Amino acid sequence: MNDGLESAFADAILSVCRTVVGDELRSITYFTEDQVEQIYLRSDLDRTADLIGFAELERNGFRADELYRDTQLGEYQATVRMFEYGYLTRVIHDRYGAWVTTDSMSMDRFEELTTALKSVLVTHTGDTAEE
Repeated sequence: MNDGLESAFADAILSVCRTVVGDELRSITYFTEDQVEQIYLRSDLDRTADLIGFAELERNGFRADELYRDTQLGEYQATVRMFEYGYLTRVIHDRYGAWVTTDSMSMDRFEELTTALKSVLVTHTGDTAEE
């Protein structure tokens, strides 16, 4: 884990996730090609997840984002994975990403989460327009 994540950036990610997801929020993890940092973990959950292993899998999204460009499906937005006890949503922009785990929610809330989280990642990269 890297403690170098800017606190204002981490706070912005936490804020948008808490606002959209509310009490269903389980965890938030930020990642790049060479960094992984858990920003939030709900108090009733154990710190047993293999963040490095998860990050390796979720980093595949950097390549997928490029491969999905110019398809008839439109722009890649996010990946939502279903598990027995919740969901994992991965959002990436450029070479920055975050995955958020939640309890069950409606699809509309996953879409809201994707939009909100993407805007924070875009702002952090200094881009003036969303990809």
